[in-house]
Amino acid sequence: MDKITQQEPSITSEQKKVPKYSVVIPVYNSADIVETTIDRTVELFENNNWEYELILVNDKSRDSSWHVVTQKALANPNIIAIDLLRNYGQHTANFCGFQHAAGDYIITLDDDLQNPPEESVQLVNKAKEGYDVVIGQFREKKQAAYRRLGSRLIRFVNRRVFLPHEGLVLSNFRIIRRDVVDRICAYKTAYPYITGLVLMFASNPANVLVQHEERPVGRSNYTMRVIIRLVMRILFNYSSYPLRVVTIFGLVISAVSFLLGLFYLGRGLLTPIKVPGWTTLVVLLSFFNGITLLLLGMLGEYLIRLVNQTSVAVPYHVKKIISSGRAQPRT
Repeated sequence: MDKITQQEPSITSEQKKVPKYSVVIPVYNSADIVETTIDRTVELFENNNWEYELILVNDKSRDSSWHVVTQKALANPNIIAIDLLRNYGQHTANFCGFQHAAGDYIITLDDDLQNPPEESVQLVNKAKEGYDVVIGQFREKKQAAYRRLGSRLIRFVNRRVFLPHEGLVLSNFRIIRRDVVDRICAYKTAYPYITGLVLMFASNPANVLVQHEERPVGRSNYTMRVIIRLVMRILFNYSSYPLRVVTIFGLVISAVSFLLGLFYLGRGLLTPIKVPGWTTLVVLLSFFNGITLLLLGMLGEYLIRLVNQTSVAVPYHVKKIISSGRAQPRT
């Protein structure tokens, strides 16, 4: 009797391929801590024998951060240091890192150790289950009160503008599959917002619980001014939400004004006519002129950003790239 052998399922070349991870870290005024962030990240990937690259994007730091990341890039061929021409913001720095990343998966990591690099293991393991984006959900946020307030505001705006999947918790600590990153990089915008672009181009996102730590040194660069600028970037570049709110508000005011007009017309017909006071006239003119100026200012904001969107070829300019000990100036 012939012996029947069971063949093992064939493994495709895609399944055999060992994934490469690109870690993108925007760097801004963190000279006192970014070296530790880099060392711990490198140690994590080398201990797990994962193929990796670190892309450090210096967002025009005012301290010696660029010197620190340059030394790291010269000492480790897996580290790429990019110096931007001016300060463009965290999301633009991430966008720059995406366009220079070669990995099958891209991990976005802050430079201040509030997202411990070791927690990237949780993102990687969850991504292996087939999700195209995995976002870190913090067990407990270690932030100042104004940061928590700002996070709630940004979360509210995101839910109104991008309509994320039900129950999905957003953060800047995430792993993104290559195909999603390619879609993000192909998107033409002068004001990239990575969280929104991820929601636009990911089809199967998920959360995983991770640890969130207090910043061990220095203060957060996320001031209330930065948070407000980020909210404006979301509202005026990715939605018509402000215009809709003002339009609804204008319709309500018009309806109320129409009803008041009918009321005063009826009262004028039924009661003796009185000379109208200057106070009422001034208040109404001031109110409606204020609404007009608000609407014109909002339209101007949209117009300015539309002009920038069509006239700017790229959202950032690179001053220098250092990799494997070779300085590459960019014009």
